[in-house]
Order: sequence, then structure tokens, then C-alpha cells
Amino acid sequence: MAETKVLFDCDTGVDDSLALLYLLAQPEVNLLGIVSTAGNVPGPQVVENNLGWLELLGRNDVEVYVGSDSPLSTPLITTEETHGPFGVGYAELPTPSRAPSDVPGAQAWSDLTRAHPGEVVGLVTGPCTNLALALRDDPGILARLRRLVIMGGVFWHPGNTTPTSEWNVAVDPESLWEVLRAYGELDGTGTPLPILCPLDLTETIELTPDHVLRLADAAGSSPAEVLAPEDDDGTRSTASDPVVRAVSDAVRFYFEFHRDHDHGYIAHMHDPFAAAVALDPTIAETAPYTVDVELAGALTRGTTIADTYGAWNRPHTAQIAQSTDPVRFFDRLVDSIGRLARAGV
Repeated sequence: MAETKVLFDCDTGVDDSLALLYLLAQPEVNLLGIVSTAGNVPGPQVVENNLGWLELLGRNDVEVYVGSDSPLSTPLITTEETHGPFGVGYAELPTPSRAPSDVPGAQAWSDLTRAHPGEVVGLVTGPCTNLALALRDDPGILARLRRLVIMGGVFWHPGNTTPTSEWNVAVDPESLWEVLRAYGELDGTGTPLPILCPLDLTETIELTPDHVLRLADAAGSSPAEVLAPEDDDGTRSTASDPVVRAVSDAVRFYFEFHRDHDHGYIAHMHDPFAAAVALDPTIAETAPYTVDVELAGALTRGTTIADTYGAWNRPHTAQIAQSTDPVRFFDRLVDSIGRLARAGV
């Protein structure tokens, strides 16, 4: 299987964590590095989480880069109520045995795409802060990428941060605006448009307790990993496999959050789905649009807008992922992370 080089930029909460495990579980993926972006939790905690997951998996060969601790022009907002006080739910990750890279996160975007022109798949599952900063100094990054996938935005569906905005964009709307503007300026150059995975689609990607049970079974873990809505909040896993135990404890917090917000005892897997699209874009049906971001609206700041009918008469700036087969996706997620856990740590 041909190698896929990936640069992963994330604000590691629960679903970013599963996206990371999904990437590490794919034998064809060469994970060039992880850029840590402030978002779900503050930047230093994101770095700690990324190093902690790598420590748990014995993957100290993957470089972790420190990104910006704040959005481009506004104070940082975080969402510990969604992802837990440390961003990984109830999971307790090992203390990292190494420090992150001295290379800044924005510089990593430039350096790695220069080192591997036309080969790097960029995946952003947090705010686009570091990519936007990188483009200010090196606008050629986008043309050097193999493709770019961004989990972000919402178009024909309610928002999850304001009535019309999605979290990653709401945290730093200027950053996505800058990235999309840069793609508009590349119109006619043959540069592939970024793929946006918005809430419209990712909120149909619902992890259930049965998926966790199947994942643990695929890992050969015992006893059976049963999570149930009647469990006491904060119940901890007794799984024999440490990866299963960490995953289960992380997603339990996410299940409780979704239940408390009337979604049911499920968890939306926004970021693992974006990771799957990054590796195999055919898993989603997409369509090109001119996409822009509202920056000034008193009620609508952070809203992503698709020009459905071409009223703006401007170039397309993104492909929007619109449909998929969730069963096919979860089969991949469960099987691959199960294999990763079974391989041992």
C-alpha cells in the first residue's frame, strides 16, 4: 500500500484523540508531525495530550509541535465542559518522557511541505490558527500540499457554539477566513480545493457504546467493555488493554456530555471522520462552493456561508463534504483502533 504522509493539526479533545489513534493505526500513514493548536483546551494542555497519547502507544518517533496559544485576533475560548478538564474526558494518560519540538507549529507547516512537496496531506481538526499564521510567511504552502482536509463549519444545520456557528471556526474565524481567501487567490492554478467536513455531516457520525464494545473485542481486551447510560457518571474502565481503557474513559465523558445536551448516549465523531476523509476522500460525497466566514456580525460571527447559487460571482474556495456511509466509516474506525490496541504498547 502506498505511503500517505500526514501533518495533523489539532486541539486535542476527545474526538481529536480518536482521530490521532485512527491515523496511527493505519499502516500506510507516515505521520510527519502533530501541530498542537489551542482550542478545546489551552495550548500547553493540547501539547501534553498529544505527547501523552504517543507515550501510551510507544510512538516517540512522531514529532509534536507547539502552536499558537491564542487565536489570531481574539481571546481564546475553551470547552472543558465538553471534553473534560484536561481535554481527554476521564482518561489518564502517561506523563510524557520527552519534550515537544523547538520548531514552532506554523514553521512546521512550511518546513514539512517544503521537504515533501506534493506529498503531504494536511489535516486540521481544530482552529486554523497555525495554518493561517504559516500562510502569512509562506503562501506557497497550499500549492505544495497533496490535499487539505478541515473539520469545521456548518451550513444547512444548527451550530454547536452559536445558533449558526461551529466550534473550531467560532474560536478563530479569522484563521479560516484567511485560509479560504488564500485558496480563492489560487483559482486557476490547479491547486486542489480544501475539503471541509462540517457539522451537517459530522453530526450524523454517532459513536455508540456498541462501537466501544466492538473495539475492545477487536483488541482482545477483557472483560467486555460495556458502557451504559445508567452507569454512574465518571465510572472508570477496568479493561485489561491500556489503550481500550484510555479510549473508553475518554469517550464516556463525551457520551455523558451528549446525553446531557439531549443528543442521547452517543458521541459525535467529528474529527475521526475528517481523518478518514484525509486518507480516503472517496468515503464522502463532496461538492465545490464559494465559502466565506462572517467576521463582524453581532449574532453571526463565526458563521460559514456557502454561495449555493453563485450570487457572489467568485471562485470556489472549498469542497464541502455532504454525505457518507457511517457504517463503513465505523467499521474502519473500530477495526483499525482495535488492531492498534491489540498490537500492544
